[in-house]
Amino acid sequence: MVVLLFLSVGLTTLVKASMSKGMSNFVFAAYSNLFGFCLLLLATTFHYRNTPPKPLNSSILFRTFLIGFLSVLIQTLIYTGLGYSSPTLTSAIEDLLPAFTFLIAVVFRMEKLDLKLRSCQAKTIGTVVSIGGALIVTLYKGLPMTSGVNLFLPSQQSQWILGGLLLAAGTFAASVSLVIQTWTIKDYPEELMLTTIATSFSVILSFIVAFVAEENPKAWILKPDMELVCILYSAIFVMSTRSVVYAWACRKKGPVYVAMFSPLGIVIALAMGNIFLGDTLYLGSVIGAAIIAFGFYGVIWGQAQEENICEKYGTSNIISSSSSSPCSEATLLHKSKDTSSYV
Repeated sequence: MVVLLFLSVGLTTLVKASMSKGMSNFVFAAYSNLFGFCLLLLATTFHYRNTPPKPLNSSILFRTFLIGFLSVLIQTLIYTGLGYSSPTLTSAIEDLLPAFTFLIAVVFRMEKLDLKLRSCQAKTIGTVVSIGGALIVTLYKGLPMTSGVNLFLPSQQSQWILGGLLLAAGTFAASVSLVIQTWTIKDYPEELMLTTIATSFSVILSFIVAFVAEENPKAWILKPDMELVCILYSAIFVMSTRSVVYAWACRKKGPVYVAMFSPLGIVIALAMGNIFLGDTLYLGSVIGAAIIAFGFYGVIWGQAQEENICEKYGTSNIISSSSSSPCSEATLLHKSKDTSSYV
């Protein structure tokens, strides 16, 4: 997960640099999906050459279509928001992924919320704090803290806010996708097959979006330049490798676990954006990122407390979606009379 995070932030930096030179984010997403699908199709064909996969039912196929649709929606919102902002803001807003995922998992009952437990209190407070930090990053720039060749004009404050809103919407869609992916992979534990089918839907949808949104026909011409490097990088490391690993991690540990790694990207993005893009580091980004990190720590602490409880009493996780058979608080109360020992 950490390695994939480095690769994802690296892609964001490359995409921003290419978009500043005129690359179309719609065409980029379409070609990335297409090349990624080709790689996944080869891998799937090789993997299932001797043993055919389990048959798909209509419910699994529909959920896979939703994953592909959300993938295109996420790409459109994130890359458009990136064009209005910076990789630093993108990573800061993506720090909301654990908070959004936790809330959605509670709604879908993948997480059980009991505010009598300190672990649940920590996760809930951490979620609220993270959202507050993201609002600060989006709405407040503040004074510049580093000097650099700023890629944004002084009058682009409104575009910065618009970019933040688009990024927040894309992050929320990513949280929904993680939850649906976990739900699907639990019923059909074939990560490679599901990812390949979902990507095939993404290819069709992304090309439709690109044909409608991109008016310049020359944007479809690929040349041996930075744009082609970005497309190949995205296809190999993001659209294919990351997608399969995320599906595997969702099956093993649940959507909240996968989402919890995203706040680490802000440090990487701050360094890459300042070094490679000349982005100016603003006070608002630093304050907001620190608040988001504090909220992230609360969610992590709550998750760790739950796992410690389950290890202590030899049961499954009380509220975490990482468990395939979650236990209830009543089970733990039955095992111990001293409730303070685990609260």
